[in-house]
Amino acid sequence: MNPYSNQHWRNSEVGPTNLQGSIAGESGYIVRENILDAFDFPEMIEDYLMELEIRNYSKNTIKTYRSIINNFYKFLLTEDDLYDERLVLRAFKRYIRHLKRERNVSQNYIYLVTVVVKKFFEFGGIGVLKEVKTPKRTKSLPKSLSEDEVQRLIHAMDKPNFNNGHTHHSMSLMFRNKVILALLYSTGLRVSELVNLQTNSLDLEERTIRIRGKGEKDRIVLFDDKTGELIEGYIERRDSDSEYLFVNRSGNHLTPRYIQMMIKDYAKAAGIKKRVTPHILRHSFATHLLKNGVDIRAIQQLLGHSNLSTTQIYTSVDMHTLKNVYDKAKLS
Repeated sequence: MNPYSNQHWRNSEVGPTNLQGSIAGESGYIVRENILDAFDFPEMIEDYLMELEIRNYSKNTIKTYRSIINNFYKFLLTEDDLYDERLVLRAFKRYIRHLKRERNVSQNYIYLVTVVVKKFFEFGGIGVLKEVKTPKRTKSLPKSLSEDEVQRLIHAMDKPNFNNGHTHHSMSLMFRNKVILALLYSTGLRVSELVNLQTNSLDLEERTIRIRGKGEKDRIVLFDDKTGELIEGYIERRDSDSEYLFVNRSGNHLTPRYIQMMIKDYAKAAGIKKRVTPHILRHSFATHLLKNGVDIRAIQQLLGHSNLSTTQIYTSVDMHTLKNVYDKAKLS
């Protein structure tokens, strides 16, 4: 059975049935057409990414898929012998070995590359990788901060040295950043959701925010009274009429990279030795809710997880609480 389809043939007159047809070489052996000559890979890549966008994949996911596919395509360009299914399959295995040995990537990244390239080939009608088994992922438990560490992080800049050149603008930035930290922790928002928050999505009276999350799915998240007071104070102070809640000096919404770097600086100021990221605040939010008895299905809804299995990882995280319950039961 021919492993190739005719969806992205460079030469429509040749067609897939002739890819492995006989072309008499001087040696008398059968010469087959190289897959890179048979298919217009750049066009196929753009068509696939367009399909992902139509299917409401997030910008970050599409960016990741683009990078993975382009890197694999560049690797194929360095390969000379890609004339049949067996040789293309071998090239893919060499690429995975290259990632492991020379790039020293994680097992989870190998899993992602395999899934993405298989989906891409399937989209193009290329059956070469159909039988390739997806490698296992390593199931590392999400890291989180203690409740004390979260509070230290949020309040890290509460007492700046006013004699050290702090201006009204820098003080406003510190207050804005404090609101961002409090909101990330009290809602469990993804950083991509936070930077795209618009003022009209907030209901301060009900303490809710309407979020457009992954896959363009809407959900409602909650925030506590203290965070609500911070948000009110921030809105009263800010001098921008942007539709976005959090903006920079130019009035543009903040970038995920800025949030990541800001949190890193605040963690250092708070004396927290752990690596702290926006996603770790999201993990902390979920872990602390579970610890305080919130039903896991409610946590699933607040986090915006499509599958409960994604949320259930937090049932493995809070071992400290589990041990305390166990010890109390044994002592009673």
